[in-house]
Amino acid sequence: MIAGIAVLAGQRGGPPARCAPGMVALGPRCCGDGQRLEAGRCAGAPSRCGADLTLTPAGCVAPSARVPIAAGTLRLGPSDWEAQGIVDTHTREAFVPAFSLDAFEVTEQRYATCVDAGACVPLPLRGEPGLPVTGITVEEAARFCAFAGGALPARDQLAFAAAGPSSRRYPWGDTGAVCRRVAFGLRAGPCGWNATGPELAGARPDGAAVHAAGHLFDLAGNVAEWAAPDPPGSEISGTHGGSWADGAAAALRTWNRRLLPVSTRAPDIGFRCAYDP
Repeated sequence: MIAGIAVLAGQRGGPPARCAPGMVALGPRCCGDGQRLEAGRCAGAPSRCGADLTLTPAGCVAPSARVPIAAGTLRLGPSDWEAQGIVDTHTREAFVPAFSLDAFEVTEQRYATCVDAGACVPLPLRGEPGLPVTGITVEEAARFCAFAGGALPARDQLAFAAAGPSSRRYPWGDTGAVCRRVAFGLRAGPCGWNATGPELAGARPDGAAVHAAGHLFDLAGNVAEWAAPDPPGSEISGTHGGSWADGAAAALRTWNRRLLPVSTRAPDIGFRCAYDP
């Protein structure tokens, strides 16, 4: 009986509290209150959104906001048992100068402003303004960041934003990779089933990385995020943070990254931008 209840709960997409107050769990998605799920999309005008999101007739949308991050030392050193199956397991220690970072992943709404200005190439979008942009290459992401007055974040900037000076295992702390904190396992569990793309940016505020000047959302899960190639001009770069398609918590850890050709386009890869302080 107990096993049957657990299976039924999984089929319903995970714990009902996985979405922010003001949002409702519909299948694998978090939609605005009053919306409905149509072919995997949050459809209709919401009556309410999560506290960190903006209510629009087209849906709940993350605002364009930056969070200053104070300088500090990045220290990451996963133990052998934690490193099982992770591509990059080397201990890292590096000083990271002060910078600012987008509080949210770049959304379809933000990207459209760059396309409209003729500074970015058009991409096939899903039609929800609050979804993070996916299917984008490193060069295309860097072009948007230049348009926004910034650049793709360096590898150490993304890691330090997630881990903080205390070297957190996850952006929110050292334990608790649960569905109310992070959009992962949406395709085949444990947090949802049959998802074909990411969640609204900022729909899981309980998993935000807390810094003195503000919160950074979705540094784990939702979409894996491009870092700038290191060294510049390299044909390989890393994505950080894991994504909605990952089913294991190991992919969400602050030191985890996946090395890919810079020309890669994937439905689980997006980005955010970094800026001079």
